[in-house]
Amino acid sequence: MSAWRGVITALGGRFRTATTSLLGYGGTRECRTRTDTSSDRQAEIVEAVIRLAGGPVHLVGHSFGALVCLDVALCGLVPLMSLTLIGAGAFDLLRQEGELTLHDEFIAMREDYVRAFENGDKEAARRVVDYLGGQGSFDALPPRMRKYIVEATPTHVLDIRSGVDTPLSAFANILLPSLVIRGERSAHSLQRSAAILSGALANASLRTIPAAGHFMTATHAADVAQLVGDHVSQAEGLAWSSLCIASPMLCRARD
Repeated sequence: MSAWRGVITALGGRFRTATTSLLGYGGTRECRTRTDTSSDRQAEIVEAVIRLAGGPVHLVGHSFGALVCLDVALCGLVPLMSLTLIGAGAFDLLRQEGELTLHDEFIAMREDYVRAFENGDKEAARRVVDYLGGQGSFDALPPRMRKYIVEATPTHVLDIRSGVDTPLSAFANILLPSLVIRGERSAHSLQRSAAILSGALANASLRTIPAAGHFMTATHAADVAQLVGDHVSQAEGLAWSSLCIASPMLCRARD
């Protein structure tokens, strides 16, 4: 999980961490199809890792991974101690809260992105990367990262088609200590959906990382680690547990 390497390093060994790739990424085999893109399949992967961790975990996720973490928390099939949701693309919350202009902008980008991919555009991902991180974000990425994103586009298209549309009221059932993190320079739709999400969760706080865009786990790893570490430590004051990153992240405090 190279995307989390900087964050884990910045945590300085404070926690035992476990990472996992979601379906279609890294060494995790894709089992979804164009007609079955449900995020439930992704949640099952994370739940399996949590069971292997052997105890309650602090669950950390970024972007689509954050939505998977929400799914895991809502299902309640595995023991969790806290949630950290970074750059969660909960765009359907915009529609539910009447933010129709922002929601429609996302839908238009999504349709353009998927259409470009299906028409054979090898750099179709440029559309979504520039939308989430700002114009020029794709070109600003290191060549190795751009190559990885292009290669992972078929999987990401399945992600973006998953259509997570959990009713806003359902998030009040998540009682875990929760931290929602957004980047100051991320797309306005991401910032607004983060604010809506943090307000809907029963026990959440919202933090903004200055000058950070959507890809803050790579560009602002130390800031992300500070927020995650403080949040986990505060939850640890309530009870002992374990930390997990899975495009999420799982994590347990060391003895």
